[in-house]
Amino acid sequence: MSAIDNNTALLIIDVQVGLDEPRLGRRNNPDAERNMAHLLAEWRARGRPVFHVRHMSTEPESSLRPEMPGNAIKSEVAPQDGEPVIEKDVNAAFIGTDLRQRLNQAGIQALVIVGLTTDHCVSSTARMAGDLGYRAIVVADATAAHEVRSYDGKLHSAETVHELALANLHQEFALILSTEQVLGLG
Repeated sequence: MSAIDNNTALLIIDVQVGLDEPRLGRRNNPDAERNMAHLLAEWRARGRPVFHVRHMSTEPESSLRPEMPGNAIKSEVAPQDGEPVIEKDVNAAFIGTDLRQRLNQAGIQALVIVGLTTDHCVSSTARMAGDLGYRAIVVADATAAHEVRSYDGKLHSAETVHELALANLHQEFALILSTEQVLGLG
């Protein structure tokens, strides 16, 4: 694994208040936001590019709709002046947005991806990043998932959902590392 350079972007996906709703089920990795904040502080200190992504749901019952309080980005990773916020209404941050154009204009070829949730928007975005030719790193302990009830009614734990989402990304679409490993790369 090569070092992370100053042109590697940190992509923070959907770290929104509404994803804490109890109706979504139990979530794993309660330290995810702390790890995201740690990476964000390091990126800011080094003057590296940061992109925030916010889900703007069109679903009638979603707390992530633009007019709902749950749409707000959590304070731990709130954007600062000058940090772009990419708004999307589907899972992948590249669909219907100018994210790819912004990355290309800035000459960014590598992304460190963190956020919520591992099996939805993080995975969709990482898959597309890999397919589009970006070097993608997903930070395992700076992402999280909720438990999921499958098609057959079986309940899968948040830990299992998280681990399998990461396993399906690893070395196919993205490299999976920890916060400590990413920080150790530079």
